[in-house]
Amino acid sequence: MASSDRDLHTEEVAENKSNIGQLKGHKVSWAKLYRVDSLNLEAGKVSNSLAGHASKDDRKTILSLAFQSVGVIYGDLGTSPLYTIQSTFTEKIGDKNDILGVLSLIIYTIFLVPMTKYVFTVLWANDNGNGGAFVLYSLICRHANVSLIPNQEPEDRELSRYGLDIPSNQFRRAQKIRHKLENTKFARFFLVFLAILGTSMVIGDGIITPSISVLSAVSGIKPLGQEAIVGVSVAILVALFCFQRFGTDKVGYSFAPAICIWFCLISGTGMYNLFKHDVSVLRAFNPIYIFDYFKGNGKKGWLSLGGVILCITGSEAMFVDLGHFSVRSVQISFSCVVFPSILSAYIGQAAYLTKFPENVGNAFYASVLDPIYWPTFVVAVVAAIIASQAMISGAFSIVAQAQSLGCFPRVKVIHTSAKHEGQVYIPELNYFLMVACVVVTLSFKTTRNLGNAYGICVVSAELTTTNMMTLVMLLIWKISIWRIILFYVVYVTIESTYLSTQLTKFVQGGFLPLAFSFVLVIIMGNWHYVQKHRYEFELKNKVSSDYCEHVIFVLRDNRSKRNKK
Repeated sequence: MASSDRDLHTEEVAENKSNIGQLKGHKVSWAKLYRVDSLNLEAGKVSNSLAGHASKDDRKTILSLAFQSVGVIYGDLGTSPLYTIQSTFTEKIGDKNDILGVLSLIIYTIFLVPMTKYVFTVLWANDNGNGGAFVLYSLICRHANVSLIPNQEPEDRELSRYGLDIPSNQFRRAQKIRHKLENTKFARFFLVFLAILGTSMVIGDGIITPSISVLSAVSGIKPLGQEAIVGVSVAILVALFCFQRFGTDKVGYSFAPAICIWFCLISGTGMYNLFKHDVSVLRAFNPIYIFDYFKGNGKKGWLSLGGVILCITGSEAMFVDLGHFSVRSVQISFSCVVFPSILSAYIGQAAYLTKFPENVGNAFYASVLDPIYWPTFVVAVVAAIIASQAMISGAFSIVAQAQSLGCFPRVKVIHTSAKHEGQVYIPELNYFLMVACVVVTLSFKTTRNLGNAYGICVVSAELTTTNMMTLVMLLIWKISIWRIILFYVVYVTIESTYLSTQLTKFVQGGFLPLAFSFVLVIIMGNWHYVQKHRYEFELKNKVSSDYCEHVIFVLRDNRSKRNKK
């Protein structure tokens, strides 16, 4: 037996040496080695080397979600070429170089905010695929004990995370910031206030976006009077909200073909106008025209930013609606479809206006070819109606997140998809948004005052995301301080500048989103306050199971003694 064991051992050693020699010679692919360490499994850090080569089913799912996201997320962003340039040039174009300045502003605003900030940065700060202000707040609370409702028990400290941070300047900086946040009561209240404020702005946007989108679409039918336009708009809004109960999956597949046709039309029209009228507008990619525009127009140029900001309406929806889709699907749909299409539309309009500056009041439809005018008009009406879908779906997602953190009253959350956890529908919120949209539409009746309120919601929500995202970079990502400073300075500067122009329109309708936010902040803040005190009361007055067992044992013992007597 001993000799046979020795021979067996010798054969195993020889086989192992042979395998090592093959590995050194790269005759065996590393991708064929399926051994995974058990600690990696427990820690959730399994190598993605195999998953990196997605299967056909995974690719099919991602492309399917990308197609759905076109119909759900980008309706608002995609229809912005209808009104952005004419809203920027409220008067006649004085200098044709102003067209290049505004086009340059639009190009770099779209590139910096939706593309660079959201698609390739903010989307990665998701929590199990969900996005929104409360997701950022939840991530911060998980890495620092700053939640008003305690989310860390003494037993949690004994659990290993299987991840040790290597001592570094970034780690020490994160530790200092975490201790300051945990020991400052104001910081705790300010963080939850930011999350509630961002949520309130998104819900307010979910009310204003359907109203202004449907009103602007129906108002294109000239024979109708103003009262008839309002009536038709209300009927469309009611039908739109009734359709929400079918879920994001069916809504996305229903709306996506129309939006895809819309993107094909605006990109084709834009390219046609570019090569027919003035290819030289491509000079707008040089940012020097932005400085020349402000230098030549001064305060007038600053006020015109209130129109430029409309080119990125719906950007926050990409992050808020992330739970309905996935990071890769949103990145694919935006980079391959949305970004080139809307950029082509704006460049084409600018090229057209260099030859016909007098048509700036109706720049989009004036630049459309006669043979496709009415098909474009019909698709534009459908796309403008669909534009409201992004913020409606976003409102469902963000309220579900707020409720899970004890910051929103209990409502019924219905999961509408067996495949994708983030696709939800909230009946009570749907009815509230429908009634609020109808009331706003009947009250304002025109898109002018609603347009003044539109930008405040958009910029306020984006500014809230920027501030909370910076904390995530400091505490969780622990990246270079210069990258964090660059991110914060660039986006706070851009969004604060746009917000300053929107606040000048407070009396003309800008008060509406602030009024909505004030009411929602009070409701959500009081609910969170009550939940906090309820938790503290239960913590102080609950009885341990060991104590209950001891009392029961004593009572039974006393009863048995009495029975014996």
